[in-house]
Amino acid sequence: MTVRIHPPRRSATTALLVCAALAATSVACGNQRDDRGAAGKPKGTVAGAPLSDLLPADIRSAGVIRVGSDIAYPPVEFKDASGRTVGLDVDIARAMGEQLGVELRFQNGTFDTLVTGLRADRYDILMSAMNDTKDRQNGVDPVTGKKVGEGLDFVDYFNAGVSLYARKQHAGTAKGWDDLCGRTVAVQRGAVAHNLLKTEDAECARSGRPAIDIEAFDTDAEAQMRVRSNGADFGSSDFPAAAYAVKTSGGGEDLALVGEQTGALPYGIAVEKKDTRLRDALAAALDAIIANGQYGDILAKWGSQDGAVTKAVVNGGA
Repeated sequence: MTVRIHPPRRSATTALLVCAALAATSVACGNQRDDRGAAGKPKGTVAGAPLSDLLPADIRSAGVIRVGSDIAYPPVEFKDASGRTVGLDVDIARAMGEQLGVELRFQNGTFDTLVTGLRADRYDILMSAMNDTKDRQNGVDPVTGKKVGEGLDFVDYFNAGVSLYARKQHAGTAKGWDDLCGRTVAVQRGAVAHNLLKTEDAECARSGRPAIDIEAFDTDAEAQMRVRSNGADFGSSDFPAAAYAVKTSGGGEDLALVGEQTGALPYGIAVEKKDTRLRDALAAALDAIIANGQYGDILAKWGSQDGAVTKAVVNGGA
């Protein structure tokens, strides 16, 4: 198997230099707990929010929950033409925030650094089309099988499988995952699709077939571009993202889905295991918007009704 990493991220030294330059112009660098409110001042919860008392006191006082997210994954979370953060996750988070009386404020980061950022207190939660898996719950690296951290708790809010897609003129050259041996596949690094491709590549090796050439990128958008530019035979991402790309790229003329989606797992809002009160408050807020109909309306807006859940479940992933 060949795994290519594109492109290199900034080094820690570069980041420090950028922070130093920003400090000279009085622009903050970092997102600690006292960064939640404007100008460092806590905002406080909105009066009358039905579930605000469920939140931890510091978050209730600040009025903001910092959400780590890879904001480059339409239609789940992405920037619109005006630069606003929009999408399925964003709308669900906004509705949950109304129940809790706080703002769920999205902060951008590459997907494979989000868990590290949560542990470093840059974020309070993660909401980024992140599949709830037993490995993530237990802090186990899915590739090496080694323990890498304490693990996370998840509030499951949506169900999604993984899909393949290709340029329309190339889509007919494969029927599904069994036809990927010897092909080049672009994917976002660290996503469940990335792990599924590694598993499929191992199956290619066991059966004596050519390896899958897996090209791993920082964002799903970069992986899509690789496919559109004829650099990769196929791309793989969660079904909502793949279906949205097929629908919108080139006015629906560029790409096509290949085969059926596989490996359906819940998306979960991730919290550290010590933050049980925050976890349970989020679960209560999700249940509230399911009950009042907002949740269903949001999924319909983004064409994602097939992934609906009927209640909040904690750590329901396999």
